[in-house]
Amino acid sequence: MKWLVALNAAALLTAAGLLTAALPASSPSSVPPPLKWRACPQDVAKPGLQCATLDVPLDYRNSSGQTIEIAISRLASTDPGKRRGVLLTNSGGPGGQGLSFPADLRDLGIPKSVLDRYDVIGIDPRGVGHSTPVTCNLTPQEHPSNIPTYARNPADVTAEAKRVSAVAKKCGSSKTASVLPYITTANTARDMDRIRSALGERRVSYFGVSYGSYLGSVFTAMFPHRSDRILIDSAPGPSGWDNSFSRLFGQGFQDRFPDFARFAAARHKTYGLGRTPAQVRAKYFELGKKLDAKPSPDGVSGAAFRQLTFALMYFDSKLPQLAAAWKALQTGKPVAAREPAGDGTSAGATKIPSDNYLASQLHVICNDSNWSEEVSDYQRNVTRDRHRFPLFGAAGANITPCAFWPSEPIEQQVQITGRGPSNVLILQNLRDPATPLAGARKLRDAFGNRARMVTADQGGHVAYPLMGNKCLNNIATKFLTRGDRPQKDLACGSN
Repeated sequence: MKWLVALNAAALLTAAGLLTAALPASSPSSVPPPLKWRACPQDVAKPGLQCATLDVPLDYRNSSGQTIEIAISRLASTDPGKRRGVLLTNSGGPGGQGLSFPADLRDLGIPKSVLDRYDVIGIDPRGVGHSTPVTCNLTPQEHPSNIPTYARNPADVTAEAKRVSAVAKKCGSSKTASVLPYITTANTARDMDRIRSALGERRVSYFGVSYGSYLGSVFTAMFPHRSDRILIDSAPGPSGWDNSFSRLFGQGFQDRFPDFARFAAARHKTYGLGRTPAQVRAKYFELGKKLDAKPSPDGVSGAAFRQLTFALMYFDSKLPQLAAAWKALQTGKPVAAREPAGDGTSAGATKIPSDNYLASQLHVICNDSNWSEEVSDYQRNVTRDRHRFPLFGAAGANITPCAFWPSEPIEQQVQITGRGPSNVLILQNLRDPATPLAGARKLRDAFGNRARMVTADQGGHVAYPLMGNKCLNNIATKFLTRGDRPQKDLACGSN
């Protein structure tokens, strides 16, 4: 998932017996040429930001073969005398464009001490944005969201299977289908190491949020001694966005919903959704059932209502909008501002396909791991999760295009382990709907002594520096600027 949101082709050949050796961590070819910095594309241009491009192998098993282009940005250190090195960044997704992210961090208030210490580097990952982009030629109607739809029963899963199989087929027949198997997290990590080399750095630091925390975990697992300080925020877990993570959306919704219920109950006179959190919860089921039977006049179905609720719980600032949407649906009025469960992406420059965000996201999550191809597995999981997580479990467990993906992973998934320097700091909100605490704990366990985790007693997605939790922010800043890391895991309270 991109951080303002809502969250591997080689394994296929392995499973087929066609690939027996693991891919190299990086190509043994010569050092990339120095980057040539210039003005950024108009749609991402911001003060102080420079851009460059770098050619990388499409397939790292054949480093002298076809190449693709990776777009990079740089926000140079504000005090070269204090500069430590470079800070690679990722804004989430997968599929999120990252060229403007360094300037976005500056504008959001990341401390000047961090900007002094690093050249902050943004990247449009392979397949994304101003890098060589992929497409599935999808219309918004064909695949409107990156979150599975809510399934009321097995028949809904069967109907969704028909729809998403058509999505996967379009991805496999698009004009960029030839690069499809190679858009993976592991290959993006290899691209990051090429960027490190092109920047002339022996080691690089990293800050990534949401899916970017998984990318950073894979990078430091593959290149432990080329990674300096690794700060990751809002972690999906040690296996990225696989089927088990998708099912965690049900857990995340359950964790976060009480925050909204308290908000709405305290403002019953304004929204009329219930005087107590329990009444607001009951209203959720009432509205869902009502819209299942008959969508609203402006076309909001029960599934869309549940996804809207999920999306607008990402940030506290969106809770008034969510309550207003509920009020409109309750009274039969149009929903003033509907948002998808997922953050979509702007087409930006004309070369970027309009479906690039969702298409590139599908490429990564479907290529990174093996997904069951049996519709009955998803029917069984939906039934189970509807009871385990009644608010949203029947969405998270539903079938996706990955069940019908036209290629298999080209290599085994990268394992996150404790091998390497103790240089990882994980940041996590306790009530994150998109990357729940349960996944972050699994990642913390996988890293062992390589990592420490700092939690904040707050809800919402992404902590640093957006949420303004002073305890967590101070720890993160000290880690980036001075290398100070807590001796043990810490729990920060609410502000």
